[in-house]
Amino acid sequence: MARAAPDRRSGVLAVLGAYTSWGLFPLYFKALRAHPLEVLVHRILWSALFLLAINGLQRRWDWLRTALRSPGMLLGSLLSASLLSANWFVYIWAVSVNRVIDASLGYFITPLVQVVFGVLLLREALRPVQRMALCTAALGVLWLTLKFGQLPWVGLALAASFGSYAALRKTARLGALEGLALETWLLFPLAAGCWFWLAREGQSGFFQDGSAQQLALLAAGPITSVPLLLFAAGARRIPLSLAGVLQYISPTLQLLLGIVIWHEPFQLDKLVGYALIWLALLIYSAESLWVWRRGLGARALSAERAAAFSDQTPSVALPPDPEAADSR
Repeated sequence: MARAAPDRRSGVLAVLGAYTSWGLFPLYFKALRAHPLEVLVHRILWSALFLLAINGLQRRWDWLRTALRSPGMLLGSLLSASLLSANWFVYIWAVSVNRVIDASLGYFITPLVQVVFGVLLLREALRPVQRMALCTAALGVLWLTLKFGQLPWVGLALAASFGSYAALRKTARLGALEGLALETWLLFPLAAGCWFWLAREGQSGFFQDGSAQQLALLAAGPITSVPLLLFAAGARRIPLSLAGVLQYISPTLQLLLGIVIWHEPFQLDKLVGYALIWLALLIYSAESLWVWRRGLGARALSAERAAAFSDQTPSVALPPDPEAADSR
């Protein structure tokens, strides 16, 4: 118990660091003058090498040997890597063309999209309040579509790609670090070939811009991987419900950056659509927290009843366990 509070505090700080980093990503991508495709290429290349170094320092390769012997695991990792790279590219592109607010929408609705994928792929049952939240979010998307004459496809593409990715990762046997490492290593040959083509065609900004841009592109590896490591370390130390509430820090920071720093339009019609989606998230989060607390209460009550029953039950001498005796 003495270590529980420090562990939880460090977990909260680690998860806060991860979500804050993700929320400030637009500042980094805005500083890059390279084409979104080249930024994606560098993000894959240097993340793969950075994660190779991390695994080398930890000297943990058993999981890789297991993965290489499993065609199903490799195929699943290749599919999740494709979804992740699509998500990265759409996000980088959205930031480069001043659509940070639209990108933030994707990460606001991602938790709700994950619920949908849970129903479709994992056969999870929807509770009535969850249905209400999904209908409210759908109403917000419909409002934005009718008012602006097109689907908010940037946000929907980000939410769908990351929601699909999360659903695949949920059923995968690899951890967060190992899974991302394998995904970037599978994409590495394609990314290297793409970079070679860009360089040969004279379209690679890496060789044309100054050293500051080169260092910024090289930093894509740790900038991509460190927040994930923070999240993986922190999420194990805090309740899942708390991590679920903290995840809204990231899109909120992105929304504020779009409005305050880059003055992207956020008129009343868009605010109404976002407000409906925020209401859906509030309903969803409050109901999830209530269910989680009720589960804790039920488990505590069961423990109390079991303890009371054992106190009232006369003790019975049991025969010695031969396996326990041999394990002294």
